[in-house]
Amino acid sequence: VQLQASGGGSVQPGGSLMLSCVASGGNFRIVSMGWYRPGLGGQRDLVAIINFDGTTRYGGSVQSRFTISRDAAKNTAYLQMRSLKPEDTAMYYCDTVVNDGYALRKIEGQGTQVTVSS
Repeated sequence: VQLQASGGGSVQPGGSLMLSCVASGGNFRIVSMGWYRPGLGGQRDLVAIINFDGTTRYGGSVQSRFTISRDAAKNTAYLQMRSLKPEDTAMYYCDTVVNDGYALRKIEGQGTQVTVSS
């Protein structure tokens, strides 16, 4: 299974972006998809995660500004980012947990850069 993240770019404060993460390759069922960005200590902080049954969870700093959604038929998750702030500047990474019929597997994808500046 491979992940392809896209949609990053440069925007002014208050602007919007939509990130996409597509899973492909092999026979699998997506259990969840999530977006992460590096934290101050270098760890990956949760931005948002969606279980493909539809339940969601957000990091505290993005609650009410970001919305995660998914299209199960396209094996894709989206992150709608609104009211972007300079502190949202980061590389955003998506990952997924899939069931390939044998086990649950966590796949980490490459990131897409988001830059918020005036």
